[in-house]
Amino acid sequence: MNPINEKSRSLENSFLPLKKMYPKSYNKAKTSPYTKTRVILMNGTEFESQWFMHNFARHCDEPEILATLAIVRRQEQQQQKRIACLKPLNESILETTIAYEQLAVDLTAVLARHETDENNIKALNFALLEDFDHLYRYANLLKMDKNEDADMLVGKFTEIMPGRPTVAEHRYPADDVKPHMNAQKADLYSKLVASTITAAEQQTMNYYMNISQWYKNELGRKLYAEIAMIEEAHVTQYESLKDPTLSWLEQWVMHEYTECWLYYSAMQDESNEYIKKIWSEHFKMEVSHLKAAAKLLKKFENKTFESVCGTGEFPKLLKLGGNKDYVRKVLQSTIQLTADNTDAKPDYKEIKKIPDSHRFFDYQKYMSGNPEKNPSHLVIQKAIERLGKDYRYQDSEHPVKELRSREKDNVHIARTK
Repeated sequence: MNPINEKSRSLENSFLPLKKMYPKSYNKAKTSPYTKTRVILMNGTEFESQWFMHNFARHCDEPEILATLAIVRRQEQQQQKRIACLKPLNESILETTIAYEQLAVDLTAVLARHETDENNIKALNFALLEDFDHLYRYANLLKMDKNEDADMLVGKFTEIMPGRPTVAEHRYPADDVKPHMNAQKADLYSKLVASTITAAEQQTMNYYMNISQWYKNELGRKLYAEIAMIEEAHVTQYESLKDPTLSWLEQWVMHEYTECWLYYSAMQDESNEYIKKIWSEHFKMEVSHLKAAAKLLKKFENKTFESVCGTGEFPKLLKLGGNKDYVRKVLQSTIQLTADNTDAKPDYKEIKKIPDSHRFFDYQKYMSGNPEKNPSHLVIQKAIERLGKDYRYQDSEHPVKELRSREKDNVHIARTK
């Protein structure tokens, strides 16, 4: 499948009428967890497209490009609104949050499993364990506040237990910046990985930044605020993987190609026929957007679509599903890592191998002070006090010995020597 060769409507005929912008919401009790996560992923993809094109417009003075950006941007806005309204009115903030974190875990894992670029794999695996821990923290809040078991929400496809503890995730911001790929040499799949995961994590960051003040108790508000900072660190990491030397038009083509790949993947993977038709219609819209961007790239920079996307044939499609064995493997082998950019080669290092003078420890002391008072720790402590043990869903004992206790939250692993 090469989207540039697909038939499409003209750009001017790709708008959605208002009646299509408010679809029938899914039934939260009957809908597959991966339909819910696809809805979140595609919503985030459209957010990313919106803000990229707004930023492009603020750095462009060519009328034809600005006019086309305005048309495409409005259509992307329509797509985003349509997708967002698939979420039902009776789905709570926390239920949505569990789906966000299930997406973060399983999307990150499946992208890493099929990736060949070592820099991308390391970044994905590193953040994977942190999002995995976030799922555990929010699941305990859900159990305390709503007496609801998160394993039912994730369909038991994703385990719920500690990852790299959130208290250990507060790093000096400069250490989250990673070397970027060379877009001319990078595999097309690797470019799609960086684009997709950046959009997904950015949406999670935005959601938590905006939802924190709406939660109904102090602990929940504080937990969202704390984890929002970690999501910002993830966005910093992932966006740094992308090649910043590409022109704005080249980046635009890559954005549209990524959307085509994601919508086509969603079409092939979707079990809900009603929503599948939406993915199909949006895919056709994205084809027209891709052609418009490619046309402008050729006109203003004399560069071809192929110079950005190779042959244009889709690599392996994205298929969301469970990744329990992979997550356990990464937990066992990389739990003790932190990020380090203090020498010539930015990398991830075991906490015991960085010097006592490292800025990680200074930042930890400044941000956390007493980790026992961090919201991410308190939510587990309070769950243990109320329930007798923390809330988990796991198929077998935790692969990391230090994280097996259900009566005490570990605030030392990956944080202290």
